[in-house]
Parts: sequence; structure tokens; C-alpha cells
Amino acid sequence: MDNLRFVLFVLFVFLSFMLWQQWQVDYGPKPEPTAQTEPTVPAAPGDVPEATRSVDDIAKTPESTVAAVEHPRVTVTTDVIRAEIDTKGGDLRILDLLEYPQSKDHPDQPVRLFNDQDQFFIAQSGFLGEETQAPTHHSIWRAEADTYTLAEGQDTLRVPFTWTNDQGVRITKTLIFAKGSYLIELEQQVVNQSGTDWKGRQYVQLQRKNPENQSEESFVRTYTGGVLYTPEDKYEKITFKDMADSNLNRKAKDGWIAMIQHYFLAAWIPSAGEEHSFYTKALSDDHFVIGTYSPMLDVKPGEEKVFKAQLFAGPKLQRVLEKTAPGLELTVDYGSLTIIAKPIFWLLEQFHKLFNNWGWAIVFVTITLKALFYKLSQASYRSMAKMRKLQPKLQQLKERYADDKQKFNMALMELYRKEKVNPLGGCLPILVQIPVFIALYWVLIESVEMRQAPFILWLNDLSAKDPYFILPLIMGVSMYIQQKLNPPPTDPVQAKVMQFFPLIFTGFFAFFPSGLVLYWVVNNILSILQQWHITRQIERSAHA
Repeated sequence: MDNLRFVLFVLFVFLSFMLWQQWQVDYGPKPEPTAQTEPTVPAAPGDVPEATRSVDDIAKTPESTVAAVEHPRVTVTTDVIRAEIDTKGGDLRILDLLEYPQSKDHPDQPVRLFNDQDQFFIAQSGFLGEETQAPTHHSIWRAEADTYTLAEGQDTLRVPFTWTNDQGVRITKTLIFAKGSYLIELEQQVVNQSGTDWKGRQYVQLQRKNPENQSEESFVRTYTGGVLYTPEDKYEKITFKDMADSNLNRKAKDGWIAMIQHYFLAAWIPSAGEEHSFYTKALSDDHFVIGTYSPMLDVKPGEEKVFKAQLFAGPKLQRVLEKTAPGLELTVDYGSLTIIAKPIFWLLEQFHKLFNNWGWAIVFVTITLKALFYKLSQASYRSMAKMRKLQPKLQQLKERYADDKQKFNMALMELYRKEKVNPLGGCLPILVQIPVFIALYWVLIESVEMRQAPFILWLNDLSAKDPYFILPLIMGVSMYIQQKLNPPPTDPVQAKVMQFFPLIFTGFFAFFPSGLVLYWVVNNILSILQQWHITRQIERSAHA
């Protein structure tokens, strides 16, 4: 029975080490960036007739950062984003999230989600034409102004671009920005003043360079890559490796595509109620495309039609994502413990509404979880208290049967039966806490709501390690006290190994997010109080 308890402790240490490795990947020191090679300049659009372009033709080479600066750009500023749109293709090439600083030390430097420099990531749109010319993301659009700013009291901001051909077809691409929103509406109005039908499909896509070559030997880590969601297959990750191995080609009614990363995402959401085709493409220089195109529409001479789509580009705010598109909240990836993590996050939200502080929310979530498992913990601590009380008798049995292990085990089982003690009972708190611990870890790691969230005093970022290691030290002391309240293993080797556990855990937790360490400290303190109370009760009953 001691062996089982020891194995559980070792398993817990191993899981903690895995999570520590994960935290190091996300928050640990990063290597200095190396010089980037500019992507190859693509062939001129005229090399392939625009009227007959397919998805393969449209996205056969990555965009050139050199070519990008040769065309005028339009700057758009709202209360939450600042964007730069290139008149070549109408691409969204720069997108700064004004309410999300890169770090606490540099509050004036916002997170740059879209970027056409080192970490290449842009949003594109255009048309696949049939038997007539149609603009792609290689085409030149005319802008009405070079700067747009959402004015005080203004709710929406329309940014139009115009393309025309010599046959009388005019297309107006309008990006609509809204106050306080990361959702950008795309409207492409086709006005056909030619003498023939205009036929085309609208495509929208995200193009990104693989930010790094992830090691196959790494432990679990946050995901960066493509995502496809359809009503039939639900949430599906399309990794850069998947895109390199084969091109995605799938049709579905409704759904969306996205490129996601830690805390942030960009997702194209096509018009609902239509069957769209979803695709991926591996380009040169480690660039990848994921996109979708609409059914073919026929615009008769003298008619006009509007193609629509939505682009969400911003933080993974779960309640906002739920309202934006079905399944979009799944980009907040809690992994296999989502069934536990989601209720924990909901509970955190409720306490945050009361205290307006994520640290106090973590404290009271810990108290709530402790209360929910109180009866289970009570039975476990009673078992451990009884085991502690039996230690003198266990030592006597060990001395009596020192040379006969079989008789010792038989006598031990008889003693447990006589005293009505369950030696496995003390393992239950560990078994209960492991999934909750890991689920809370993912809630703290994945929830952008707690990114850079302050608590009190020196703890100004619950998603980062304690800068002075005070919480990990308190955690280590609390674990040492808790260990002293537990019955020691009868095996002297195991007893000596377990003496080092508080020190080992202190080392691990020194580099964990302080929010997670806060949970563990509060949990340990509550466990100590509960265990001390139960132990006193049993000791008093023994003396009575």
C-alpha cells in the first residue's frame, strides 16, 4: 500500500515536470532571432490569366515583403486595433491589438497579430473568376483615402477599395470595422456594366510562415497552426506538417478556418447557409495558406451582387468567440480535460465579477473546490490519521517479522482489518487533485483573460512566475507541514525519498505561473487545517 502512495507521488512529480517544461516553452528565455530571408518575389499576375485562375494558381508563392512596400497602404485605427491595408490585393498586413501590450515592461508596444516582416502572418481575399477578369490578392485596388480613424461617438468605420476592368465590371471591396470589436466585416460588391455575364467565387485566406520548427521530443505545448471547423467534423487542427504533407480539399455548409496561436487567433468565417470549399496550400520558404471559397455566382449584365465574409482577428475572449461563430470558442484549447477546465473557468468568471481581481477569483475557486470535495477529503484524512496512530504497532510488526516478508504482509493486513483502516484512503486526495491541478493549469495558460492579470503587492502578473519566488517557498513549507501530518512510509528508502519532495516541488513551482502556485498554496493551507482538525478529533476519541 505504501508503494502505491509512493507511485502516486512520483507520478505527480512527473506531471509537474511536464507542466514545467510546457511553461518554459511559453514563458522561458527565447533564443535571439536570426536574420530572415525574404520570400521569393512571385511571378507577375499576368503570367496566369486571372480569368482562369484556380486556388493553386492564386496561392502558389508567398508574398514578398519587398513588393509590399512598393504600394500605398491605408491605415485604420479604432479604439481597439490599428491596421494597415495594402492597396495591392487589399491585404490586411499589419494588425496591432491596442489593448494587449507585448509585456508589462513595455505597455506602449501592443501585440502585433498580423505582420508582414519576420513572423509573416496576413489576411487576404479576392475572386476566382470564370471566363472574365476578376481581382485577386495580386491585383491593385484604388483607395479613397490613406487614413481612417473611428471618431468619438462613431460605431462603425467603412474602408472601401475599388477595382475595375476595361469591360465595365466594377468591384468594391469594403472592410467594416466596429467600435470595441475585433470582428471585421468584408463586403465585396460586384457591379456588372459589361455586355456579358460575370461569374466568380469569393475566396478568403490566411497566409502564415511557420514560426518555428517544433521539436518532436517536446512535451505538451500550446498549439500554433491551422484549424478547420465544420458542423460535421467539428474542431480539427490542421498542422503545418499536415499542410506540407497534403492539400486540404473539403466542402461543408457553414464552418470556418483559422490560424491560432497562444492567446490570439485570426479566423475567416464565410456566409452562413452556403456550401463552401475549404483548402490549404504549402508554399515555398515555409509559408502556408488556409482558406475557403464560395459557390460560383453569376452576375448578369446590369446586375449587382454582394459577397460577404467575416474576419475575427484578436484575443481568444471566450464569451465573445461563442457569440461570433459556432465552435469558435474551442480555439481556447484546454485539451482532454476540457470537461473539467470549462466549469473551472466559469467559476473563475463568477468570482471575478465579485472581486474584479483574478487572483482573488483563484483563491475562492480553490475554497469552493475544497468545499465540494470536503467529504471525500475528510474520509481520506481520517484514514491517514488512523494510519499515523498505527505507526507504533506497524514498527513492532516490522521488527517481529523482519526476516519474513510474507508473514509481515499477512500480519499487516490483519492489523488493518482489526483497526478498520483503509490504507488506500490516503491516496484519494492526490488522485482527486491531479486532474483539477492540470485543468486549472490549462485554464491559466490558455485564458487570455488572465494574461498579465495583477493580484496584490508584488504579484502583478498571474500568468508569469513569481519574480521573488515567495509563493513557491510558501508552497514548499506548506507541503513540508502537510507531509509531517501524514503517516510516513514503512519502507525507509521511500521515507527518505519523500523527504525531498517539498524541495523538488519548490524547484518546479518556482517557474510555474504564479496563479497556479497561488491555487496550490491556498489548497495546501486548507488541507493542513482540515487534516489537523481531523487528527485532533481522532486523538481525542482515542484518549476518551
